[in-house]
Amino acid sequence: MRWFGGVLLLCALSAGAEERISVCFNYGCLTQAEVVFNDEHLRELALLLGEAHDAAQERAAIGVAVGRLLGWAGEQSPISADRGGNYADDAVYGRMDCIDHSTTTTRLLRMMESQGMLRYHRVLEPVLRHRVVIFDHFSAQIEEIEQAIPAAEGGLPGRYVVDSWFFDNGQPAAVMPLANWQAGESPNGSE
Repeated sequence: MRWFGGVLLLCALSAGAEERISVCFNYGCLTQAEVVFNDEHLRELALLLGEAHDAAQERAAIGVAVGRLLGWAGEQSPISADRGGNYADDAVYGRMDCIDHSTTTTRLLRMMESQGMLRYHRVLEPVLRHRVVIFDHFSAQIEEIEQAIPAAEGGLPGRYVVDSWFFDNGQPAAVMPLANWQAGESPNGSE
């Protein structure tokens, strides 16, 4: 009869395998909606991120994973209307600025981290890039875990931004070195 209790526990765990995340939109996190990532979504992410054999591969997978998560969130919320940047979706319900993106992407990254999907990076707080006052820009941020760097390479772990603001909803996020991003680099060249 003990095995029956174990089976029930396993069924309960797999039945409850979902994550609820609040996504921000309408600029400045003015509006939020709860979205649900089910077991199938989480398994797909785990497979994608599990294929990474080093930190660089994991960063590439993180960009794809964030895009997929935002696409799935767009199936459940108005963020499907979001377009890259701030002008292509001006005045559209569901649009996202960099505050919405950095906040939501950080929440998505923390979910992946809490699920044990990130082996080579830890999630940090969002970071702000100061340019000219009206061109301040926020992004989610990750840091490479020191132990992931082979001893032969030496050096310190790097910090990277994970920036989904540049692209339409559901597209992979840009992942680039923090120093380059702080200097004005974007996936489309320098800003």
